[in-house]
Amino acid sequence: MSIDVVTFGCRLNSYESEVMKREAEAAGLKDAILINTCAVTAEAVRQAGQAVRKARRDNPDATIIVTGCAAQTETARFAEMAEVDLVLGNSEKLERASYGRLAQFGLDDSEKVRVNDIMSVRETAGHLIDGLEGRARAFVQVQNGCDHRCTFCIIPFGRGNSRSVPMGVVVDQVRRLVDNGYLEIVLTGVDITSYGADLPGAPRLGALVAKILKLVPGLKRLRLSSIDSIEADPALMRVVAEDERLMPHFHLSLQAGDDLILKRMKRRHLRADTIRFCEEVRRLRPDVVFGADIIAGFPTETEAMFENSLAIVDDCGLTHLHVFPFSPRPGTPAARMPQLDKAVIKARAARLRARGEAALAAYLAAEVGRLRPVLVEREGLGRTEQFTQVEVDGGTPGEIVETRITGHTGRHLLGTLLSKAA
Repeated sequence: MSIDVVTFGCRLNSYESEVMKREAEAAGLKDAILINTCAVTAEAVRQAGQAVRKARRDNPDATIIVTGCAAQTETARFAEMAEVDLVLGNSEKLERASYGRLAQFGLDDSEKVRVNDIMSVRETAGHLIDGLEGRARAFVQVQNGCDHRCTFCIIPFGRGNSRSVPMGVVVDQVRRLVDNGYLEIVLTGVDITSYGADLPGAPRLGALVAKILKLVPGLKRLRLSSIDSIEADPALMRVVAEDERLMPHFHLSLQAGDDLILKRMKRRHLRADTIRFCEEVRRLRPDVVFGADIIAGFPTETEAMFENSLAIVDDCGLTHLHVFPFSPRPGTPAARMPQLDKAVIKARAARLRARGEAALAAYLAAEVGRLRPVLVEREGLGRTEQFTQVEVDGGTPGEIVETRITGHTGRHLLGTLLSKAA
């Protein structure tokens, strides 16, 4: 065994795991397992602990390094685990020197923890990578951290304040990946719609997207990870309307559909803002599909408030739903609010998921008979421009194929390959 990486959580973590593996290998580290954790929910942290114990059982002689957001926010929890050799912070995990010291000098029991103050980090390096193993699309980090303080969220304390990768570095990274054969690029970060506020001239995300599409004409598909719709700037909306290479799929950091709950969450939008955004984007791009994160059972949520979150699935025409049962994170204001019974939270999450599954099934049924360009991810499986998964009967991973949608399973589409798309 050389370097194995176990990744939890978001797309940004997937990207950073690739950087970690590259830097560890370049530093000469061998026989190590890097566990890149997530801190969004208590369940994510628990699963990380399980992964640590399993890694030690399966690899008794390996060096086990725990890093990521949970390692940053709950350092002592992982440092106290006998199975863990080293805990690295979110900044340290991307530095070759962190692994070089370990490869050269071995483990020092007096330095089991290398986690600095994440709030002191002022820059996000534009790590250039040639691609992600086994993926048809590549991720490019444009931003890290978050300046907002939503009452339920621990992530700013794991990631630090918002900081952006300069435009030129992002464009160079995209160009390099396209030259390496990638047809689809996903821009990722913690809060990408806050992009640029810390850069000279304070460019916005729309300017970055427009520049990428202009300067990298060979790019076939550009996709955005989760966005905060209230921060969508006019330039971004122009690109939505004018350039079909920006994919018609937007995943919204929605969190709730009730105004009072949104206020208690310390969100920056109201219910009507989200509905208005979806209507405007749908007017500009009628083929658009929306996904959203929604929390079920936030403290003080009444049945009527929850009904507003249920209703917004239809009011916004959401298709891909990520439902999170509320999980109090120690140190956040929401953890000190009056909590709902766990059974109520679980039941509401189930109802939200059911509403989401019904919305997805209706969308899939409406797709039958259409022609869609599909990016083949691996043999027999690909995704449409709307990020809907499709079983295809041919195609080579990494190519875009024209596909007729012939049916669906209730969760994904079925398609017959017609030809390679132009």
